[in-house]
Amino acid sequence: MHIVVCIKQVPDSAQIRVHPVTNTIMRQGVPTIINPYDLFALEAALELRDRFGGEITVLTMGPQSAEDSLRKALTFGADRGVLLTDRCFAGSDTLATTYALATAIRKIGKEYGPPDLIFAGKQTIDGDTAQVGPGIAKRLGVLQLTYVAKVKSLDLAARTIEAERRSEGGVQVLHTRLPCLITMLEGTCQIRRGAMADALRAARAPIVKWSAHDAGVEDVSKCGLKGSPTVVKRVFAPSARAEKAALVEAAEQPAQALIDAIFKHQPKLETDLAALARDA
Repeated sequence: MHIVVCIKQVPDSAQIRVHPVTNTIMRQGVPTIINPYDLFALEAALELRDRFGGEITVLTMGPQSAEDSLRKALTFGADRGVLLTDRCFAGSDTLATTYALATAIRKIGKEYGPPDLIFAGKQTIDGDTAQVGPGIAKRLGVLQLTYVAKVKSLDLAARTIEAERRSEGGVQVLHTRLPCLITMLEGTCQIRRGAMADALRAARAPIVKWSAHDAGVEDVSKCGLKGSPTVVKRVFAPSARAEKAALVEAAEQPAQALIDAIFKHQPKLETDLAALARDA
């Protein structure tokens, strides 16, 4: 079994700052981490590898510094890391990113064997779109299971997989065939610490680095800013509210006291609610 896990190196959201003049994210001096959602995808892949055997290839697209995130993934137990890095990828939106990653996954399939499963986090904490996983599946022509909370069963002989997917109406149990792409939710498993042997191996393991040409990208106009129809016009921090929160004190019937305070603050609201009650 061969599993590909897509990860992304992102700025630590706890230390992100927004430039007061340009309204852009200030990345200088901000430490980077593996996208937290991707760690749950990696752990899910490792658990399947532990049960059924096989290999895990971790793939990321980014600058040379993204090698650090790949080595971190190797410390958890992944078998190899592939870094897709090229200046032509700079400024890629989700459409351009999925084109590059899908191309790299095809190359990985030729080099290390076709992937049976592709894992990714449900979204990243910087882009927050949840579009890359489904976009890769569409470009590769494989089935996709999104917002997965648990992989219930895997039958390699029958080439099928069963997973629990969270939805607004509850939990769906989905059964599909391999190969497929899975995006994992957060908090779905306990992320392992990693063994000392894996940490020592990760420190000296070679990281496979591919340029656009190495990965087999035939049309670079589909990458980077040229291939990105999405444009971020402005990034800004929400301004602080001028009005402070009010404290409602009530020894008895706190709910009624809160309702009275809301109606006093917004007198029109009581009239509107009464009108809706009459119409109903």
